[in-house]
Amino acid sequence: MKEIIDFIVLIVIYIFIFYKKWKSQGKDVLFVNTIMYIYLSFVLYFTLMPIITSLPFIFNHSYTPMNLVPFIDVTFGRGDFARQIVLNIIMTIPFGFLLPLIKKENTKLLKVAFYTFLLSLSIEILQPLINGCRSSDITDLITNILGGIIGYIMYLILNTFTTKILNYIKNI
Repeated sequence: MKEIIDFIVLIVIYIFIFYKKWKSQGKDVLFVNTIMYIYLSFVLYFTLMPIITSLPFIFNHSYTPMNLVPFIDVTFGRGDFARQIVLNIIMTIPFGFLLPLIKKENTKLLKVAFYTFLLSLSIEILQPLINGCRSSDITDLITNILGGIIGYIMYLILNTFTTKILNYIKNI
C-alpha cells in the first residue's frame, strides 16, 4: 500500500516532466523512453520501494555492509541462490536492450556494461539504507551486469527488426 505514493509521484514526474519533452522529439522517442521509464519504475518497485514513506526512517536501522565475496551463497548452498541469480540476470536484460535505443549515438558493449554497473551499484547501495531488511551483495552486481550484457546482445541480434518497428511508430 505504501508503494502507491511512490507510483503516484512517478506518474506525476512522467506527465509533467518527461512526457512533453519526449513527445516533442517524436513518437518513436516517446515510445522507447516511456518503455524504459516503466521498466525502471518496476525495478524500483522490486528493489527499493517503498521509498518516500521510508525516508523518515532511513537512519533508524543499522547499515549492513555489502557482501564482497562473490557467489558465497552458491559456494555454501545458502538460500535460494539459483533463483536470485536468475532473477538478477533477468531484471537487467531490458536495460541492456533499451539503453542503445535511447542513447542512439553508437552505444557499445562496454558503455552498456558500465551503465548497468552504475544502475546496479545504486540499487545495492540504497537497499540497506531505504529498506533496512535488505542487504547488498556483490553477486547481485555481477549478475545484473551479466543481464545488461545479455540484453545488449539481444539488441544487436534484433536491431534491424527493432529499427523497423520504431520507424513504423515514428511515421504513424
